[in-house]
Amino acid sequence: MDLRQLFLQHIAPTTESPLALEVVRAEGVYLYGPEGQAYMDFISGIGVSNIGHSHPAVVAAVQAQAASYMHLMVYGEYVQQPQVAYAQALTASLDPSLDCVYWGNSGAEAIEGAFKLAKRVTGRTEIISFQGSYHGSTHGALSAMGDETYKRAYRPLLPDHRILPWADATHLSAITERTAAVVVEVVQAESGYKVVPAAFLQALQARCRETGALLIVDEIQTGFGRTGHLFAHQGAGIVPDILCLGKALGGGMPLGAFIASHGRMQHLAKNPMLGHLTTFGGHPVSCAAGLAAFTVLQNSGWIQDVAQKEAYLRAALGPLSTTGDLSGRGLLLALPLESFDRVLSAQKDLISAGLLTDWFLFEQKALRLAPPLSISMQELEQAVTFIQNAVHA
Repeated sequence: MDLRQLFLQHIAPTTESPLALEVVRAEGVYLYGPEGQAYMDFISGIGVSNIGHSHPAVVAAVQAQAASYMHLMVYGEYVQQPQVAYAQALTASLDPSLDCVYWGNSGAEAIEGAFKLAKRVTGRTEIISFQGSYHGSTHGALSAMGDETYKRAYRPLLPDHRILPWADATHLSAITERTAAVVVEVVQAESGYKVVPAAFLQALQARCRETGALLIVDEIQTGFGRTGHLFAHQGAGIVPDILCLGKALGGGMPLGAFIASHGRMQHLAKNPMLGHLTTFGGHPVSCAAGLAAFTVLQNSGWIQDVAQKEAYLRAALGPLSTTGDLSGRGLLLALPLESFDRVLSAQKDLISAGLLTDWFLFEQKALRLAPPLSISMQELEQAVTFIQNAVHA
Protein backbone atom coordinates (compact mmCIF):
# COMPACT_ATOMS: atom_id res chain seq x y z
CA MET A 1 0.00 0.00 0.00
CA ASP A 2 1.49 3.38 -1.00
CA LEU A 3 1.73 6.45 1.21
CA ARG A 4 -1.35 8.13 -0.23
CA GLN A 5 -3.50 5.06 0.46
CA LEU A 6 -2.11 4.86 4.00
CA PHE A 7 -2.96 8.53 4.44
CA LEU A 8 -6.55 7.94 3.38
CA GLN A 9 -6.79 4.85 5.60
CA HIS A 10 -5.25 6.10 8.84
CA ILE A 11 -5.48 9.92 8.92
CA ALA A 12 -8.86 11.20 10.11
CA PRO A 13 -10.50 13.22 7.33
CA THR A 14 -11.73 16.81 7.26
CA THR A 15 -13.46 16.36 3.89
CA GLU A 16 -14.39 13.45 1.65
CA SER A 17 -12.00 14.69 -1.01
CA PRO A 18 -8.73 15.93 0.52
CA LEU A 19 -6.07 17.28 -1.81
CA ALA A 20 -3.75 14.43 -0.70
CA LEU A 21 -0.76 16.27 -2.10
CA GLU A 22 2.41 14.48 -1.00
CA VAL A 23 5.17 16.82 0.17
CA VAL A 24 8.70 15.71 1.03
CA ARG A 25 10.42 19.09 1.45
CA ALA A 26 9.63 22.79 1.78
CA GLU A 27 11.90 25.78 1.36
CA GLY A 28 11.16 29.47 0.90
CA VAL A 29 7.86 29.89 -0.95
CA TYR A 30 7.91 26.35 -2.40
CA LEU A 31 6.77 22.87 -1.43
CA TYR A 32 8.30 19.91 -3.23
CA GLY A 33 6.78 16.55 -4.13
CA PRO A 34 8.51 13.14 -4.11
CA GLU A 35 9.52 13.44 -7.76
CA GLY A 36 10.90 16.95 -7.37
CA GLN A 37 7.81 18.79 -8.60
CA ALA A 38 7.63 22.33 -7.13
CA TYR A 39 4.49 24.05 -5.83
CA MET A 40 4.50 27.75 -4.97
CA ASP A 41 2.68 28.12 -1.66
CA PHE A 42 0.34 31.04 -2.29
CA ILE A 43 -1.58 30.56 0.97
CA SER A 44 1.34 30.19 3.41
CA GLY A 45 -0.14 27.07 4.98
CA ILE A 46 -3.20 29.27 5.77
CA GLY A 47 -1.34 32.21 7.24
CA VAL A 48 1.40 30.30 9.04
CA SER A 49 4.52 30.58 6.89
CA ASN A 50 4.78 34.38 6.78
CA ILE A 51 8.57 34.26 6.31
CA GLY A 52 8.43 31.23 4.04
CA HIS A 53 9.24 27.61 4.83
CA SER A 54 12.30 26.26 6.63
CA HIS A 55 14.07 29.58 7.06
CA PRO A 56 17.67 28.77 8.11
CA ALA A 57 17.41 30.91 11.25
CA VAL A 58 14.28 29.06 12.36
CA VAL A 59 15.75 25.65 11.59
CA ALA A 60 18.88 26.51 13.56
CA ALA A 61 16.82 27.72 16.53
CA VAL A 62 14.76 24.52 16.53
CA GLN A 63 17.85 22.33 16.37
CA ALA A 64 19.66 24.23 19.11
CA GLN A 65 16.68 24.22 21.48
CA ALA A 66 15.86 20.55 20.86
CA ALA A 67 19.45 19.72 21.73
CA SER A 68 19.18 21.67 25.00
CA TYR A 69 15.76 20.59 26.25
CA MET A 70 12.24 20.01 25.04
CA HIS A 71 9.20 19.54 27.31
CA LEU A 72 10.06 19.87 30.99
CA MET A 73 6.87 20.61 32.93
CA VAL A 74 3.32 21.87 32.44
CA TYR A 75 3.18 25.52 31.45
CA GLY A 76 3.83 28.13 34.11
CA GLU A 77 5.95 26.29 36.67
CA TYR A 78 9.55 26.33 35.44
CA VAL A 79 11.50 29.31 34.15
CA GLN A 80 12.20 28.51 30.48
CA GLN A 81 14.33 30.96 28.55
CA PRO A 82 12.58 30.53 25.15
CA GLN A 83 9.19 31.38 26.66
CA VAL A 84 10.50 34.41 28.53
CA ALA A 85 12.58 35.76 25.65
CA TYR A 86 9.76 35.53 23.14
CA ALA A 87 7.20 37.02 25.54
CA GLN A 88 9.53 39.94 26.17
CA ALA A 89 10.05 40.53 22.44
CA LEU A 90 6.33 40.32 21.66
CA THR A 91 5.18 42.65 24.41
CA ALA A 92 7.87 45.18 23.47
CA SER A 93 6.12 45.54 20.10
CA LEU A 94 2.65 46.08 21.60
CA ASP A 95 0.90 48.74 23.66
CA PRO A 96 2.35 48.87 27.22
CA SER A 97 -0.98 47.59 28.58
CA LEU A 98 -0.37 44.26 26.79
CA ASP A 99 2.57 43.10 28.85
CA CYS A 100 1.76 39.54 29.96
CA VAL A 101 1.59 36.43 27.75
CA TYR A 102 -0.21 33.16 28.39
CA TRP A 103 1.27 30.57 26.04
CA GLY A 104 -0.82 27.84 24.41
CA ASN A 105 -0.59 25.54 21.43
CA SER A 106 -2.94 27.10 18.86
CA GLY A 107 -5.14 30.03 17.98
CA ALA A 108 -8.30 28.22 19.08
CA GLU A 109 -6.72 27.62 22.50
CA ALA A 110 -5.86 31.30 22.69
CA ILE A 111 -9.52 32.16 22.10
CA GLU A 112 -10.66 29.70 24.76
CA GLY A 113 -8.23 31.15 27.29
CA ALA A 114 -9.26 34.70 26.43
CA PHE A 115 -12.93 33.86 27.07
CA LYS A 116 -12.09 32.35 30.45
CA LEU A 117 -9.96 35.33 31.40
CA ALA A 118 -12.69 37.79 30.41
CA LYS A 119 -15.24 35.96 32.55
CA ARG A 120 -12.91 35.93 35.55
CA VAL A 121 -11.90 39.60 35.24
CA THR A 122 -15.43 40.94 34.75
CA GLY A 123 -17.50 38.45 36.74
CA ARG A 124 -19.83 38.37 33.73
CA THR A 125 -20.78 35.59 31.32
CA GLU A 126 -21.97 37.01 27.99
CA ILE A 127 -19.65 36.75 24.97
CA ILE A 128 -20.48 38.75 21.82
CA SER A 129 -19.10 38.15 18.33
CA PHE A 130 -20.12 39.05 14.77
CA GLN A 131 -21.71 37.50 11.71
CA GLY A 132 -19.08 35.96 9.44
CA SER A 133 -16.52 35.56 12.20
CA TYR A 134 -14.26 32.55 12.63
CA HIS A 135 -12.31 31.93 15.83
CA GLY A 136 -11.58 28.19 15.77
CA SER A 137 -13.39 24.86 16.01
CA THR A 138 -13.27 24.01 19.72
CA HIS A 139 -16.58 24.35 21.54
CA GLY A 140 -16.09 27.84 22.93
CA ALA A 141 -14.65 29.18 19.70
CA LEU A 142 -17.39 27.42 17.74
CA SER A 143 -20.02 29.05 19.96
CA ALA A 144 -18.64 32.43 18.90
CA MET A 145 -18.52 31.53 15.20
CA GLY A 146 -20.64 33.83 13.09
CA ASP A 147 -21.93 31.22 10.63
CA GLU A 148 -24.58 28.63 11.38
CA THR A 149 -23.47 26.09 8.74
CA TYR A 150 -20.60 24.80 10.85
CA LYS A 151 -22.45 25.09 14.19
CA ARG A 152 -25.77 23.32 13.72
CA ALA A 153 -24.31 19.79 13.74
CA TYR A 154 -22.76 20.34 17.18
CA ARG A 155 -25.51 22.06 19.12
CA PRO A 156 -26.15 22.61 21.97
CA LEU A 157 -23.14 24.91 22.27
CA LEU A 158 -22.08 27.19 25.12
CA PRO A 159 -24.82 29.43 26.48
CA ASP A 160 -24.70 33.22 26.67
CA HIS A 161 -23.11 33.80 23.28
CA ARG A 162 -24.63 36.46 21.02
CA ILE A 163 -23.89 37.20 17.36
CA LEU A 164 -24.29 40.80 16.14
CA PRO A 165 -24.52 42.02 12.53
CA TRP A 166 -21.14 42.64 10.92
CA ALA A 167 -19.68 46.16 11.27
CA ASP A 168 -23.03 47.79 12.06
CA ALA A 169 -22.58 50.45 14.75
CA THR A 170 -26.34 50.75 15.30
CA HIS A 171 -26.22 47.40 17.13
CA LEU A 172 -23.44 48.31 19.57
CA SER A 173 -26.06 49.13 22.22
CA ALA A 174 -26.43 45.34 22.58
CA ILE A 175 -23.13 45.45 24.47
CA THR A 176 -24.15 46.07 28.08
CA GLU A 177 -23.01 45.77 31.68
CA ARG A 178 -23.65 42.03 31.51
CA THR A 179 -21.23 41.53 28.59
CA ALA A 180 -17.93 39.95 29.61
CA ALA A 181 -16.21 40.40 26.26
CA VAL A 182 -16.61 41.17 22.59
CA VAL A 183 -14.35 39.27 20.18
CA VAL A 184 -13.61 40.72 16.76
CA GLU A 185 -11.33 40.15 13.77
CA VAL A 186 -9.80 43.20 12.07
CA VAL A 187 -10.09 41.28 8.79
CA GLN A 188 -12.57 38.42 8.78
CA ALA A 189 -10.46 35.42 7.86
CA GLU A 190 -13.11 33.03 6.53
CA SER A 191 -15.58 35.50 4.99
CA GLY A 192 -13.42 36.32 2.01
CA TYR A 193 -11.05 38.64 3.91
CA LYS A 194 -13.66 41.25 4.71
CA VAL A 195 -11.96 44.32 6.19
CA VAL A 196 -13.74 45.76 9.23
CA PRO A 197 -13.81 49.58 8.92
CA ALA A 198 -11.51 51.31 11.40
CA ALA A 199 -14.31 53.67 12.42
CA PHE A 200 -16.44 50.71 13.51
CA LEU A 201 -13.59 49.17 15.48
CA GLN A 202 -12.99 52.47 17.24
CA ALA A 203 -16.69 52.78 18.07
CA LEU A 204 -16.67 49.19 19.32
CA GLN A 205 -13.70 49.92 21.56
CA ALA A 206 -15.44 52.99 22.97
CA ARG A 207 -18.60 51.00 23.73
CA CYS A 208 -16.57 48.29 25.47
CA ARG A 209 -14.80 50.90 27.59
CA GLU A 210 -18.15 52.50 28.44
CA THR A 211 -19.75 49.25 29.61
CA GLY A 212 -16.70 47.56 31.14
CA ALA A 213 -16.75 44.73 28.60
CA LEU A 214 -13.32 43.52 27.49
CA LEU A 215 -12.33 43.86 23.85
CA ILE A 216 -10.73 40.67 22.51
CA VAL A 217 -9.02 41.12 19.14
CA ASP A 218 -8.42 37.93 17.17
CA GLU A 219 -5.20 38.41 15.18
CA ILE A 220 -4.59 34.73 14.61
CA GLN A 221 -4.46 35.24 10.82
CA THR A 222 -3.86 38.99 10.56
CA GLY A 223 -0.79 39.18 12.81
CA PHE A 224 2.89 39.29 11.94
CA GLY A 225 2.88 41.72 9.06
CA ARG A 226 0.04 40.32 6.96
CA THR A 227 -1.79 43.64 6.58
CA GLY A 228 1.27 45.87 6.28
CA HIS A 229 1.38 46.52 10.02
CA LEU A 230 3.06 44.21 12.51
CA PHE A 231 -0.42 43.69 13.97
CA ALA A 232 -3.58 44.75 12.17
CA HIS A 233 -5.17 46.45 15.19
CA GLN A 234 -2.29 48.92 15.20
CA GLY A 235 -3.33 50.10 11.74
CA ALA A 236 -6.94 50.45 12.92
CA GLY A 237 -6.00 52.67 15.85
CA ILE A 238 -7.33 50.48 18.65
CA VAL A 239 -5.82 48.69 21.66
CA PRO A 240 -7.23 45.29 22.66
CA ASP A 241 -7.83 44.34 26.26
CA ILE A 242 -6.88 40.81 25.21
CA LEU A 243 -4.97 39.95 22.02
CA CYS A 244 -5.14 36.43 20.56
CA LEU A 245 -2.34 35.10 18.38
CA GLY A 246 -1.57 31.83 16.58
CA LYS A 247 -0.58 30.57 13.12
CA ALA A 248 2.54 32.61 12.20
CA LEU A 249 3.33 33.04 15.91
CA GLY A 250 5.35 29.82 15.98
CA GLY A 251 7.34 30.29 12.78
CA GLY A 252 6.00 26.98 11.48
CA MET A 253 5.79 25.25 14.87
CA PRO A 254 2.51 24.89 16.81
CA LEU A 255 2.07 27.86 19.14
CA GLY A 256 -0.72 30.12 20.38
CA ALA A 257 -1.00 32.92 22.91
CA PHE A 258 -3.37 35.36 24.49
CA ILE A 259 -1.89 38.59 25.81
CA ALA A 260 -3.34 41.00 28.37
CA SER A 261 -2.18 43.20 31.22
CA HIS A 262 -0.19 41.69 34.06
CA GLY A 263 -2.92 42.70 36.50
CA ARG A 264 -5.69 40.99 34.58
CA MET A 265 -3.71 37.81 34.09
CA GLN A 266 -3.41 37.35 37.87
CA HIS A 267 -7.06 36.28 37.94
CA LEU A 268 -6.08 32.91 36.46
CA ALA A 269 -3.73 32.14 39.35
CA LYS A 270 -6.26 32.23 42.19
CA ASN A 271 -9.84 31.33 43.17
CA PRO A 272 -9.09 28.66 42.01
CA MET A 273 -5.39 28.48 41.46
CA LEU A 274 -4.52 26.58 38.28
CA GLY A 275 -7.71 28.03 36.81
CA HIS A 276 -6.37 27.65 33.28
CA LEU A 277 -3.92 24.91 32.37
CA THR A 278 -2.00 23.55 29.39
CA THR A 279 0.60 20.80 29.28
CA PHE A 280 2.46 21.73 26.12
CA GLY A 281 1.55 25.42 25.82
CA GLY A 282 4.62 27.53 25.07
CA HIS A 283 6.67 24.47 24.16
CA PRO A 284 10.31 25.60 24.29
CA VAL A 285 11.09 24.46 20.74
CA SER A 286 8.03 26.29 19.42
CA CYS A 287 8.95 29.44 21.31
CA ALA A 288 12.53 29.28 20.04
CA ALA A 289 11.25 28.87 16.48
CA GLY A 290 8.73 31.66 16.90
CA LEU A 291 11.25 34.12 18.28
CA ALA A 292 13.67 33.34 15.45
CA ALA A 293 10.92 33.91 12.86
CA PHE A 294 9.79 37.10 14.61
CA THR A 295 13.36 38.43 14.57
CA VAL A 296 13.75 37.60 10.87
CA LEU A 297 10.46 39.35 10.09
CA GLN A 298 11.39 42.49 12.00
CA ASN A 299 14.82 42.72 10.38
CA SER A 300 13.82 41.80 6.83
CA GLY A 301 11.92 44.84 5.57
CA TRP A 302 9.23 42.52 4.21
CA ILE A 303 6.45 44.28 6.13
CA GLN A 304 7.39 47.56 4.45
CA ASP A 305 7.02 45.84 1.06
CA VAL A 306 3.49 44.56 1.70
CA ALA A 307 1.74 47.67 0.33
CA GLN A 308 3.68 47.49 -2.95
CA LYS A 309 2.93 43.79 -3.37
CA GLU A 310 -0.74 44.32 -2.55
CA ALA A 311 -0.99 47.11 -5.11
CA TYR A 312 0.59 44.89 -7.78
CA LEU A 313 -1.83 42.02 -7.10
CA ARG A 314 -4.83 44.35 -7.16
CA ALA A 315 -3.78 45.89 -10.46
CA ALA A 316 -2.97 42.55 -12.08
CA LEU A 317 -5.84 40.43 -10.76
CA GLY A 318 -8.60 42.98 -10.17
CA PRO A 319 -9.83 42.75 -13.77
CA LEU A 320 -10.44 39.02 -13.27
CA SER A 321 -12.74 39.65 -10.30
CA THR A 322 -16.53 39.66 -10.55
CA THR A 323 -16.44 42.88 -8.51
CA GLY A 324 -13.52 44.48 -10.36
CA ASP A 325 -11.24 44.31 -7.33
CA LEU A 326 -9.82 42.02 -4.69
CA SER A 327 -11.15 42.02 -1.13
CA GLY A 328 -8.85 42.04 1.86
CA ARG A 329 -5.81 43.98 2.94
CA GLY A 330 -2.07 43.57 2.51
CA LEU A 331 -1.20 39.99 1.63
CA LEU A 332 -4.56 38.69 2.83
CA LEU A 333 -6.49 38.93 -0.43
CA ALA A 334 -9.46 37.21 -2.03
CA LEU A 335 -10.28 37.03 -5.73
CA PRO A 336 -14.09 36.95 -6.21
CA LEU A 337 -15.25 34.57 -8.95
CA GLU A 338 -18.71 33.70 -10.21
CA SER A 339 -19.30 30.44 -8.32
CA PHE A 340 -17.84 27.86 -5.95
CA ASP A 341 -17.46 25.46 -8.86
CA ARG A 342 -15.38 28.09 -10.65
CA VAL A 343 -13.20 28.52 -7.56
CA LEU A 344 -12.64 24.76 -7.30
CA SER A 345 -11.88 24.50 -10.99
CA ALA A 346 -9.33 27.31 -10.78
CA GLN A 347 -7.77 25.76 -7.70
CA LYS A 348 -7.41 22.41 -9.46
CA ASP A 349 -5.86 23.99 -12.55
CA LEU A 350 -3.47 26.02 -10.39
CA ILE A 351 -2.27 22.93 -8.53
CA SER A 352 -1.51 21.32 -11.89
CA ALA A 353 0.43 24.46 -12.86
CA GLY A 354 2.35 24.42 -9.56
CA LEU A 355 0.51 27.09 -7.51
CA LEU A 356 -1.31 26.35 -4.25
CA THR A 357 -4.40 28.41 -3.43
CA ASP A 358 -7.57 27.67 -1.45
CA TRP A 359 -11.13 28.80 -0.75
CA PHE A 360 -12.99 30.17 2.29
CA LEU A 361 -15.41 28.55 4.70
CA PHE A 362 -18.08 31.26 4.56
CA GLU A 363 -17.40 32.97 1.21
CA GLN A 364 -17.17 30.20 -1.32
CA LYS A 365 -17.15 32.40 -4.41
CA ALA A 366 -13.61 33.64 -3.82
CA LEU A 367 -10.11 32.28 -4.26
CA ARG A 368 -7.84 32.69 -1.22
CA LEU A 369 -4.50 34.46 -1.90
CA ALA A 370 -2.07 34.83 0.99
CA PRO A 371 1.54 34.28 -0.10
CA PRO A 372 4.49 34.49 2.28
CA LEU A 373 5.63 38.04 2.94
CA SER A 374 9.05 36.92 1.75
CA ILE A 375 7.81 36.32 -1.81
CA SER A 376 9.78 38.22 -4.47
CA MET A 377 8.21 40.40 -7.15
CA GLN A 378 9.45 37.93 -9.76
CA GLU A 379 7.66 35.09 -7.95
CA LEU A 380 4.54 37.23 -7.67
CA GLU A 381 4.59 37.87 -11.40
CA GLN A 382 4.86 34.15 -12.08
CA ALA A 383 1.94 33.45 -9.73
CA VAL A 384 -0.17 36.13 -11.42
CA THR A 385 0.43 34.51 -14.82
CA PHE A 386 -0.70 31.16 -13.43
CA ILE A 387 -3.86 32.71 -11.95
CA GLN A 388 -4.71 34.62 -15.11
CA ASN A 389 -4.39 31.44 -17.18
CA ALA A 390 -6.49 29.40 -14.73
CA VAL A 391 -9.30 31.94 -14.48
CA HIS A 392 -9.43 32.42 -18.25
CA ALA A 393 -9.43 28.67 -18.89
